[in-house]
Amino acid sequence: MDADRMLGTELRGLRRRRPEVTGTVLAGTDGLLISSDLPTTDATHLAALAAASFGLGSRVADTVRHGEFQESVVRTARGAVVTYPAGRHALLTLVTAAATDLETLHAEARAVADRTGSVFDRQRTTVRAHPAPPPNPSAPLAMRTPMATLPGRAQNAPRATGWRRPPI
Repeated sequence: MDADRMLGTELRGLRRRRPEVTGTVLAGTDGLLISSDLPTTDATHLAALAAASFGLGSRVADTVRHGEFQESVVRTARGAVVTYPAGRHALLTLVTAAATDLETLHAEARAVADRTGSVFDRQRTTVRAHPAPPPNPSAPLAMRTPMATLPGRAQNAPRATGWRRPPI
């Protein structure tokens, strides 16, 4: 079974076993979406927010020296959003209903996070096994764009009148 299908199977299986989970997002720790069953716009935003939450939670855990980050829980009036680390480079985020018993969900969600994270880590290692060619040392670092070619305001265009500098 290929990695993408395995990730989808794990996420669908979790949703089947735990109907109180209303959505799942698997994202990289960089905030990029890997897999989800939420609408695209919600999933991409939630992936980025999960990465920010993970970064903050990890920093707090490091600061207080109480061990590794285990999960981030945001309780809302209608449920909760829980983010778990999934391997070294991914995060599993679950959106749950209000009546969810998070303590019983944690054990199963962590197991799914461990399995999906290890698959994603292996897939990431395989992709990185073929490194990009080294950069050409004689190539320019950046290309300058002459100011004359940049879009801007036409010479005789009227200025906007909505804002004026306040008197000093």
